[in-house]
Parts: sequence; C-alpha cells; structure tokens
Amino acid sequence: MPRKPSVLFVCVHNAGRSQMAAAWLSHLAGDRIEVRSAGSAPADSVNPAVAEAMREVGVDIAAETPKVLTTDAVRASDVCVTMGCGDVCPAFPGKRYLDWQLDDPAGQGVEAVRPIRDEIRSHVETLIAELLSDRPAPEV
Repeated sequence: MPRKPSVLFVCVHNAGRSQMAAAWLSHLAGDRIEVRSAGSAPADSVNPAVAEAMREVGVDIAAETPKVLTTDAVRASDVCVTMGCGDVCPAFPGKRYLDWQLDDPAGQGVEAVRPIRDEIRSHVETLIAELLSDRPAPEV
C-alpha cells in the first residue's frame, strides 16, 4: 500500500486560513491524507469568527490550537501550502509548494469569513483530487 500523502498549511498566525484549510482537508479526505497546519507567529487561539463559520458547515475547529511552523513539519510534508500571507516555508527538494491568494479573515466578522471559507473548500477539493487521482478508491 502506498504511503498516504501529507499536506502542511501555513499562515502567519495559524488562526484562520490555515486552520480552515486543515479542517476542510481532514473533513473531506478523512484519513486518506495526513494534515498539518502551522504559523510563523502563532496566535493564542483560533479566530472566533473562523470557528463560527466552520461550525455553520458542520466542521468544529473550536478546540484547535495554533502551532508554530517548524522545519520538521515542512520536511515531513509532501505539499506545503501558504495562504497568500507572505509566509515562507523552508525549501526542501522534492516538496511541492503552493500559495493560495486568500483574503485575511483577521478582524472580520463571520459574514466576511464565509466566502473565504468557501474559497478554501474549493481549493482543498482540487488538491484532494490531485493527490488521490492516482490512488485506488478506499474499500468500503
């Protein structure tokens, strides 16, 4: 059985975009893809408007905590996705690096977070399709 792919989502505070992306990937791909998220300057907690927007679609991230970006997390991931926030991941050969240009939900209400949440879901669905396209479907 091939090793499952792994994805690291990175944004500065790991409190909004990267948390939503990681939650969507876990929710939509289940255990078929390993998921990590981190930030270069992590916040103390997940943005409450982000947590509320995700709760609206049945994904609870209220208990998640922002984590610091480490070289080991990048090294252990097949794909590193930054969220359009200027974060730079350490570069390692053989890794795939993506930058999704997304609005920052910091300081925004849930109304402004919803379109960001939905755009992230669309990006994640595309990424899942790419990562799993050459893998057999899971047995049910």
